[in-house]
Amino acid sequence: RVPISPLSQLDSKRAAARSRAVSIPALLRRAICSCIHYNMLRHAARLSRFAVRPRARPLSTIDMGDTSVSARFREPDPSKPRIVLAYSGGLDTSTQLAYLAHEKGYEVCAYIADLGQDDVKDKAAIEEIRDKAQASGAYSFECVDLRREFIRDYVYECIRANCLYEGRYLLGTSMARPCIAKKQVELAWREKAEYVSHGSTGKGNDQVRFELCYLGMDPNLKCVTLWREPEYLAKFEGRQDLLDYASSHNIPVSQTKKHSYSEDENIMHISYESGELEDPAYPGVVTEYPGLVLKKKTQDLMDTPDEPCRLEIDFDNGAPIAVREHDASGNVTNTTGEDPLALFAKLNELAGIHGVGRIDIVENRYVGMKSRGCYETPAGTVLAAAHLDLETLTIDREVMRLRDTMSIKFSELVYNGYWFSPEMDFLRVAMDHAQKPVSGTVALHLHKGHVIPRGRSSPHSLYNKKLVSMDEEGGFVPQNSTGFIQTLATRLKAAKKRDAEL
Repeated sequence: RVPISPLSQLDSKRAAARSRAVSIPALLRRAICSCIHYNMLRHAARLSRFAVRPRARPLSTIDMGDTSVSARFREPDPSKPRIVLAYSGGLDTSTQLAYLAHEKGYEVCAYIADLGQDDVKDKAAIEEIRDKAQASGAYSFECVDLRREFIRDYVYECIRANCLYEGRYLLGTSMARPCIAKKQVELAWREKAEYVSHGSTGKGNDQVRFELCYLGMDPNLKCVTLWREPEYLAKFEGRQDLLDYASSHNIPVSQTKKHSYSEDENIMHISYESGELEDPAYPGVVTEYPGLVLKKKTQDLMDTPDEPCRLEIDFDNGAPIAVREHDASGNVTNTTGEDPLALFAKLNELAGIHGVGRIDIVENRYVGMKSRGCYETPAGTVLAAAHLDLETLTIDREVMRLRDTMSIKFSELVYNGYWFSPEMDFLRVAMDHAQKPVSGTVALHLHKGHVIPRGRSSPHSLYNKKLVSMDEEGGFVPQNSTGFIQTLATRLKAAKKRDAEL
C-alpha cells in the first residue's frame, strides 16, 4: 500500500464529510416521504375499516312507519286450549311452537314484538318469520311494533329513575321483558287464551321476568315452560335434536349456529353471553372478542373519529325531547325532534360512531348465580349521563339523596322482573315527583368512547351564580359560618373527649 500522508488523510475526511452533508438531506427526504406514505396507507386502512365496520343502523335506514304484521292462517279448533307464545322465529321457539301444536295439542298464536332488533328490520324479514310460524303449526301470527312504546314507557322511565344495576348495567334486556309480556297478555285476552309461553331457559333471569309480569297482570293465566319440563328436556338434549325435529315437520331453520355466543338485541342495547364468554377471563389483553361481540352497535375506539360529536339534548320532566347536532363553529347542523323512535335512533347512530356505551361485566342473576355479559348501549349511555348532569342543576340535594337510594331499589325491581308490582307503583310515583323540575338543556361531546358534559341550563335551576361567586357577596353572610361550623362540630368534640377518657 502507498502510505497516506496526514494531509491526504485530512483531505479524505473532509471529502467524506462533504459527502455526508449532501446525503443527510436526501436520507431525511426519503424518511419523510416514507412516513407520509405509511400514514396515508394507515389512514386509508382506518377509513376502510370505518366504512365496513357494523354499527347501529343510520336513521335513514330505519322504517319509521308501523311495522306491525297480523296474519290468521286458519280458525283455531274450539276443542283445543289456546296459547300465546313469545316467538322469535329461531330454532328454539320454532321447535317449541311445533311441539306445543303437535305434541301438546295447543292452538298456538305466535307473537313477536318489534323492539328495534335487526331480526325484524324490514317487512321481508318479518314475513319470513310469519311463514315459519305457519309452517310450525300456528293458527295466527302477530308482529307488534312496540318501538315507541318501549322507548317512551320503559327506556325513558328507567333513564328518569337513573337505573343502573349494580352500578354498571343499564338494564337493556331487563326493561324489554315487561314491554313484551304486557302485549302478550293483552293478546291472550283478545284471543281468549288461558295459556302463555316463552322460550327462556331454566337457568336465566328471563323466565322469572316473563312469568312475574304475566302473573302481575293476570293471576289466572297459566304459563307453559317447556325448558323446565322433564319430558321436553329428555327429548331435546342438544341442538341436533332440535334440528331433526324441525326437519321432520318441514320447518325451515338454519342448519348452522350463527355464533358460539348468544345475542339479545333491541333498540336500547345488544347483549352477548355464553360460548367463549362464559370464561370471565376471556379474551384478556391480547385476543380479540369472538365474532361481532361489542361491534354491532358501536365502533372500535381505534376506528372512531378524531373530532368529537357536539350535541345539545333538551329534557322535559326528565325525558329527552330533542337532540341538536353542532359543527365546530357552534352552528346547528341537524335537529331531531320529539318522536322517541327518531330521537333514540339518531343518538344510537351518533354514539355508535364514537364508540360510546361498551361494557364487559360480571353480574349477579336473580336466580342466584353470577353471569358474564358484554353490552353495547350507545344512546342509553348518552341519555343517562346527560340526564344525571341536568339533575345536579335542578333537584334539591336531599331529594337527590333519597332518589339515589330509591334508584338502587328501582334498578333491582326492573332486573328481577317486578315491573308490575305494588312496590314499583309506589316508586314510580316518587320518581315522577322528583322529575318535575328536570327540564332544560345539556351540552356535551361524544369522543373516543366518552360522554363529556360541557354545560347545562334550566328554567328551574337551583344554581345561584351570585351566591356561589368568589367575586361578590351575593347575599351570603360569611360571619354566619362560624356558628354553623361550631354547631356541626358539637358531636365531633364530644366524641373526641370521650375517646381521650377510654
